[in-house]
Amino acid sequence: MTENQGPAHKKDMTRRRVIMAGGAVVAAAGVGAGVVATASAGEEKGAASGAKAGQGEVCYRLTSETTEGPYYIDADKIRKDITEDKEGIPLTLRLKVVDSDTCKPLRKAAVDIWHCDALGIYSGYESMSQGGPGGGAPPSGAPTDAPTDAPTGTPTGTPPSGGPGGGGGHSEPTDDERYLRGTQLTDRHGFVEFTTIFPGWYQGRAVHIHTKVHVGGTMTDAGYEGGHTCHTGQFFFAESAVLDSAKEEPYSTSTTTRTTLTEDTIYDRSGVAGGLLKLSYRKGGMVRGVTGSITMGVDPDETHDGTDL
Repeated sequence: MTENQGPAHKKDMTRRRVIMAGGAVVAAAGVGAGVVATASAGEEKGAASGAKAGQGEVCYRLTSETTEGPYYIDADKIRKDITEDKEGIPLTLRLKVVDSDTCKPLRKAAVDIWHCDALGIYSGYESMSQGGPGGGAPPSGAPTDAPTDAPTGTPTGTPPSGGPGGGGGHSEPTDDERYLRGTQLTDRHGFVEFTTIFPGWYQGRAVHIHTKVHVGGTMTDAGYEGGHTCHTGQFFFAESAVLDSAKEEPYSTSTTTRTTLTEDTIYDRSGVAGGLLKLSYRKGGMVRGVTGSITMGVDPDETHDGTDL
């Protein structure tokens, strides 16, 4: 699809607008002493510039558009739990979708997510994925996700087909597996929740989850059909959380060279607006589960299918 071109004044206003994201920050079950909560870079600044004193809400900018990547499969599995039989740290992903112009929740928008397993393998593309053992070593050292003006270091390895950062053309599936993929419709408050696992890593990319938001379509027996894609993005994880995940099996068995968040060629270092998740988990007990949350500010009148970036 080609991007719809709306009035210039509307586009300028939309991209400057901040998003009121009340209720977007959701704590993990059992939150209390010893809970690790990773904050998104730039969040404090965003809240100060967009929220009125005493309002108790956090504001976000229009969410960044990113490439679709080569491993997207059109939505056909409408489900909350996308784990199937994959091993890994349990991840509850809580997403809110709002209109970036009106700040109102988007109801009945179809939200896709897809990501690799704990060893970097994508369902539908098992023979093409670059996950699993081979080269390099598990992550170690201090977190490196502090915002900078330019990436630090050089990305290692080669991303899955399609050029730097995992972009480029779409690849046709090579198998019938569909684990760690799913679609849900937002409720009247703009929320969806997925049950999945913490993703692993593969050479050339930081740990991430892909997402698309579709509007204007209808639910059928075959899945969500029609309408258009108004947002294509990716969610990212704080370096400290990735390092914690690497201490647990099966992540700890990977010897694949890892790209850090600041080395990634897709993450734009804009914090929440760039897809950086809020994460909560019990310190020293990450294996029991992680909760990730974010609000996506999208323009339902635009078309962003992620293939033109």
